[in-house]
Amino acid sequence: MMMLSGPVIPPKSGEPRQLVVLLHGWGADGNDLIGLAPTLQPALPHARFTSPNAPDPCDQNPMGRQWYSFTDDRLERLKQSYDRAADLINAYLDTELERLKLDDSRLALVGFSQGCMMALYVALRREKAIAGVVGYSGMLIDEENLETDIRSRPPVLLCHGDQDPVVPYASLQAAVSGLAAHDVPAQWHTSPGVGHGIDPGALEAASRFLVNAFKEAARAAS
Repeated sequence: MMMLSGPVIPPKSGEPRQLVVLLHGWGADGNDLIGLAPTLQPALPHARFTSPNAPDPCDQNPMGRQWYSFTDDRLERLKQSYDRAADLINAYLDTELERLKLDDSRLALVGFSQGCMMALYVALRREKAIAGVVGYSGMLIDEENLETDIRSRPPVLLCHGDQDPVVPYASLQAAVSGLAAHDVPAQWHTSPGVGHGIDPGALEAASRFLVNAFKEAARAAS
């Protein structure tokens, strides 16, 4: 199995007590989403931020990467693509956690667009609940299999611009409803006038959410 890699920003305190993994969107790479780290870092001084590159060249932008292809919409093939990407992400997460001597309660995933879809897909299927998931401009994929696949229920924050021309804003409430149907605690944040992107308000919401999520996870683990 290939191993994912990508840019890293070490904890501001010098002591890694938490791991925040940023999953980029379709056609980008880890250098794109690692740019969120400096904004999140003041609230999370003990967090190591990493942003692995997706495994495959993007179908329409070979300079970028993709977690899976959008060109094959057959459900069986899509499921295989999700699982392949999830296996690679999980192997990466497990390696990073072992390196840092941390457990899943010290891990959070932050994903944008296709990275949001994979963050939800992975987190809900890990045996142990991670601290939390922040998803930007994404959707809940493979919901039809979630009832049998779900293994844990970490808290989720979903953020979406109400003018998103790529992933419709309606995907936000559809995802919240889908998560609620499987008893996954979900919050949401709407970014008025924002398209397919992340605005300062959504970053502030993520900072607050992650601080609280790590506190609650540490309390539950103690």
